Amino acid sequence: MLDVGTPHKMYWEQSGNAKGVPVVFLHGGPGAGTAPAYRRFFDPAAYRIILFDQRGAGRSTPEADLTDNTTANLIADIEKLREHLGIERWIVFGGSWGSTLALAYGQSHPERCIGFILRGVFLFSDDEIAWFVGGDGEGMGRFFPEAYRSFSQFIPEAERGDLLSAYHARLIDPDPTVHKPAAAAWCAYENACSRLIPNDPKAGGAKGTGQYYSGALSMARIEAHYMMNRGFLKPNHLLDGVGAIEHLPAVIVQGRYDMVCPIASADRLARIWTGAQYRVVPDAGHSSMEPGIRAALVKATEDFKHYR
Repeated sequence: MLDVGTPHKMYWEQSGNAKGVPVVFLHGGPGAGTAPAYRRFFDPAAYRIILFDQRGAGRSTPEADLTDNTTANLIADIEKLREHLGIERWIVFGGSWGSTLALAYGQSHPERCIGFILRGVFLFSDDEIAWFVGGDGEGMGRFFPEAYRSFSQFIPEAERGDLLSAYHARLIDPDPTVHKPAAAAWCAYENACSRLIPNDPKAGGAKGTGQYYSGALSMARIEAHYMMNRGFLKPNHLLDGVGAIEHLPAVIVQGRYDMVCPIASADRLARIWTGAQYRVVPDAGHSSMEPGIRAALVKATEDFKHYR
């Protein structure tokens, strides 16, 4: 646990080869946290693998806490961890919100980055946020109408004109009888839309059925918090800042049918970052654990083994 400022203590871990190429894994959400399976993207004989849970997420404490929880704070936390571990430069690996944070961190500290592996690019533009919470005939709801109905009908009809604000109000409510059901509904919607072939809800446990599960509050509350604040980024911030990192090696992995972070964002980034390798997985959605995405990410880390 690393103290990153009251009240936050940040969970981190490292594995693999202590003398290997350092790589830092930036999880999605924001608020999703890490899992042991994420180490498996990296050859432990070649890499010094660093995973951590961002403020309020996973095993970091306090759970789902929004105090000083901004993109700038998370960038500072990454730097504090790098210094704590005595690492001069590292590969930055991030998917979904992790790609957002990877770009923001890299543009703030390009001298500390060996290169980037990004998956499911999210630039935190207004259109991307609108896509996530969009209504009938708009956004993810156009492709997952059943899931969208459950998501939208959780909110009283009078408030459905602004689902993001309605959910945010419930998710930050201190009463568990208010925020837990809202978190379950939010996460069920996102989970339903994350794979090319959705999980069978009957086989998916709590994540498939919309029941509340451990980690749901962190995921939903922190995601809504960042969406309400437009990622704490200026409009077009990440595309405008590519010049700071365009000299560094990068691989962008994108599922063709990613409905959570549609391919248009990865395409925008790849057209500007002309030196990046852009690898579209033709039979995948958003999840990093889909077979095609997994294989592409492992190939990227194999390709990056010799960078220092």
